[in-house]
Amino acid sequence: MTLAALARQLNTRSAWGRRLPPLILVTDEARLHDPCPAARALPRGSAVLFRHYGHPERAALARRLAVLCRRRGLKLIVAGDWRLAYAVGAHGVHLPEQLVPRRGRIRRRKRRWLVTAAAHGAAAIGCARRAGADAVLLSPVFPTRSHPGAPGLGVVRFAGLVHHGPLPVYALGGVNEKTARRLIGSGAIGIAAIGGLAGGHD
Repeated sequence: MTLAALARQLNTRSAWGRRLPPLILVTDEARLHDPCPAARALPRGSAVLFRHYGHPERAALARRLAVLCRRRGLKLIVAGDWRLAYAVGAHGVHLPEQLVPRRGRIRRRKRRWLVTAAAHGAAAIGCARRAGADAVLLSPVFPTRSHPGAPGLGVVRFAGLVHHGPLPVYALGGVNEKTARRLIGSGAIGIAAIGGLAGGHD
């Protein structure tokens, strides 16, 4: 079963229903320098979380992705910069974990914006809820190349945080076609991935 199919299965089984995209491609400047080919391979209804914080032409790349996402039926979420998100016509914003406590209550620049936040534990999930986020990306579920040597939460702890949490939760970190099968029954709303969705573009 493909990662997209596993993500859809999680999404349909989640208590939060189908209002959120089942699959999120998280861009990474080091591991996925040009995210456009990987985004082009996503199924309709997926999302692209655009990070590339240090890219010298970040705004131009965001515009390219915005055009691609509109053509492909994808949602574009821009990390850490609501002005850029607004300028390129993105579908939402993503807040790194360290920014959430400083933002207070999130002010949405567009009524239907999707707002996600990064989280690494229960406290961060609660903080994201108080800030008004729609969902969190909880990581790392499994050992991952993004944080070499760091232990993953594991499925049991991840599922516990999902079931006792106040927000929909995406699984991020070391999620691929093999490990994603272990997430069935965890309550996750879907899957977010870098390498697992990069394919031959990683």
